[in-house]
Amino acid sequence: MTDVNCSKTLQLWELRFTEYLKDHETDDFSHDISHFQRVWKTAKKIVADESREVNALVVLAACYFHDIVSFPKNHPDRSRSSVLAAEKTASILKELSFPTALIAGVCHAVEAHSFSANIPTRTPEAEVVQDADRMEAIGAIGLARVFYTGGKMGSRLFHPEDPWAEHRERDDSLYSVDHFYCKLLTLGATMKTAPGRRLAEENTAYLQGFLDKLRDELA
Repeated sequence: MTDVNCSKTLQLWELRFTEYLKDHETDDFSHDISHFQRVWKTAKKIVADESREVNALVVLAACYFHDIVSFPKNHPDRSRSSVLAAEKTASILKELSFPTALIAGVCHAVEAHSFSANIPTRTPEAEVVQDADRMEAIGAIGLARVFYTGGKMGSRLFHPEDPWAEHRERDDSLYSVDHFYCKLLTLGATMKTAPGRRLAEENTAYLQGFLDKLRDELA
């Protein structure tokens, strides 16, 4: 039986996934192949520090296809993205002759990774993928992605008269800075793995430092 955690096996499957995705490129550059590659890179760090046994091939496949369906944040079906992504992932993996016994585990990790879907994680693999994906939303990359996504949605950078929502309700569909408080700064507390919590603490501090600097400049 093939060792699913063998480096050669993982490299071969990563190459196959990369080739497939290059033939099915998206125009959403916050969920493109480089996003999948970064999530996998972070997931490998988490797996390496995990005390539990984790099937790395399941994690790899879920990292590469978790956003194969991803509606914009202001789409009415946004919360269904991960469920639809899981269904499409199953179809793709069967097409690629991926080990049948592992497909259900991959699909669960895909559907449970989403913040908006709020599906409980049932496996260590799903927890690793969820943590790795959420790391993309914090730190320097997260900082870049929030303003990229806000621009695509037509959001303003911040409320011109009340950027810190001292006299209004926050609305991250209208103002990108609001998204830090509505979601990004809370993600560290949602991390399921010990390595993920350690990584998130450092990156959350980076985001807070950016907001402190922005507050100084706006003052």
